[in-house]
Amino acid sequence: MKAVGYRTRGPADVLVDLSVADPVPGAHDLLVAVKAVSVNPVDYKVRTFESPKAGEAKILGWDVAGVVVDVGPDVRMFQRGDEVFYAGAMDRPGANSEVHVVDERIVGPKPRTLSFEEAAALPLTSITAWEILFDRMRVDLAKDGTLLVIAAAGGVGSILIQLARQLTRLTIVGTASRKESADFARKMGVHYVIDHRRPFIESMRELGLPSADYVAALTTTPESLPWIIDVLRPQGHVNFIDNPAIGVMPFKPKSLTISWEMMFTRSLYQTDDIIEQHRLLKKVATLVDAGTVVTTLTRIGGPLTAENLAAAHGHLESGQSIGKTVLTAIPR
Repeated sequence: MKAVGYRTRGPADVLVDLSVADPVPGAHDLLVAVKAVSVNPVDYKVRTFESPKAGEAKILGWDVAGVVVDVGPDVRMFQRGDEVFYAGAMDRPGANSEVHVVDERIVGPKPRTLSFEEAAALPLTSITAWEILFDRMRVDLAKDGTLLVIAAAGGVGSILIQLARQLTRLTIVGTASRKESADFARKMGVHYVIDHRRPFIESMRELGLPSADYVAALTTTPESLPWIIDVLRPQGHVNFIDNPAIGVMPFKPKSLTISWEMMFTRSLYQTDDIIEQHRLLKKVATLVDAGTVVTTLTRIGGPLTAENLAAAHGHLESGQSIGKTVLTAIPR
């Protein structure tokens, strides 16, 4: 099959068009014809820092919409012809290819009302956002509070805002520094937007909000870490998804809870609750089809080729991306 990958780690131009053997589904696997993929920071981070095994190429891509073309002998939830969307597993080859294998327990039915391109923008960020809100922060759907979302217009931020706005009673404050990103965050449903180049507590107090109960730190800088501690109320909760240089002692006086979210944890460790990713993607699809949640697709980068994928990586690495960039199927 055709694929796009790299043989040597490095900048985006290491990506090349490949011809590799077709994958074979295991007992719980689906074989999926890939119709669209989207890019995420994990793609360029792996490409930059992780070398393939000697003599092999590494295929990235962890956001997929496609059609099931074959199933393993123990598959029970899907059949040939089903349209699906999912984020895959980090310890298996990615989906920047014509066909892809994935464990059915981390796959959801594609929203019926979306195109493949629109659906491919959602899985990884939806899983991340859902797990931050309900598995890590354990937000109580019946309680009021304030949620600060740092980098509100990005891929995770734009779906996290929607889920929090539609499913919780939280007041949502999003950070952005450009007019276009602030406008997009408002479109996604934030109540307020503040500039993440200023201390958060100053902007929050100007809005009449004394503190935040929760902070979704979707990106951090050395400057923002003390701002996060300052803006959180005593016994508040912050969740990180990146790798800040952080010491825990400054969080102690307020008895703050710190958590991390990595959406690949369940698949990497084959946890007992791995099927929760299937269930939450199914819920997201239902919300989309009801018109409650919208796709965060903002840009289609053309068909999946090494050249187009490199351009998509570069756009994401620029720090100027809003929402999600999607590529369509590999040209035949």
